[in-house]
Amino acid sequence: MTILTFSILLLFFSLLAGLLGALTGLGGGIIVIPVLVVLFKVDIHYAMGASLISVIATSSGAAVAYMRDGYTNIRIGVYLEVAAVLGALTGALLISVMPKSVIAILFSGILFISSYMTLQRHEDQEGYSMSHPWAKALKLDGRYPHQKNQIQSYHVQRAPLGLFLMGIAGLLSGLLGIGSGSLKVLAMDQALRLPYKVATTTSNFMIGITAATSAGIYFDRGYINPAITFPVMIGVLAGSFLGAKILPRIHIYALRVIFSIVICLIGVQMLYQTFTGQI
Repeated sequence: MTILTFSILLLFFSLLAGLLGALTGLGGGIIVIPVLVVLFKVDIHYAMGASLISVIATSSGAAVAYMRDGYTNIRIGVYLEVAAVLGALTGALLISVMPKSVIAILFSGILFISSYMTLQRHEDQEGYSMSHPWAKALKLDGRYPHQKNQIQSYHVQRAPLGLFLMGIAGLLSGLLGIGSGSLKVLAMDQALRLPYKVATTTSNFMIGITAATSAGIYFDRGYINPAITFPVMIGVLAGSFLGAKILPRIHIYALRVIFSIVICLIGVQMLYQTFTGQI
């Protein structure tokens, strides 16, 4: 395969990764890593380095558009990211003690259950007139464009539970060396009861912070290869801008279906890696 062919194909898959990452709040790594490792036989370390760049690109590209349009809740993002970082640090400390295979199986089970729960929620039928006291104190409530430029307010529920789940997400991320975008979206959707589009867009904002921290380590170790990361960055950035254009027009339930399918695929991939000895 020539360098030109490699770059064009990688650009295409990265565009798809950016589009999916911007719509679901998961980042582009779920597509970038398997494509690089399985299709192009790239070393896993370079694939993970490119994946981190793709997450930063998705976050940077989509977050700007989402914040401009009024979807992203920065206060909630900062509030939850504190627990995620502390959880990730704890997971990194426990990595030599906890068996990765057991954690991976548990994580997969959580994703399958969460996929079902994501499809069961009907936020249009919910109505909350009050917020949790923590949400009031921290001013976490917000507004977002609902339908045809109509601005709708929302109230944040169960703020302590959201913080706890975000800590678990960070813990699993630190133990398994994975992104926790899927659990971040779930914590905001199921615990805080945020509108789904607010949850996915705020997750996009959050994952960029986490990825930027890890990317410095990969760069220092020489795992950021320009020949791989450049087409990934360009493709993902373009895809994330496209996703930001599509999100206001896509139906909420369709977004939930896409997210559920993706996290089920993550769970299946995690089980496969466990039973084949890759984890």
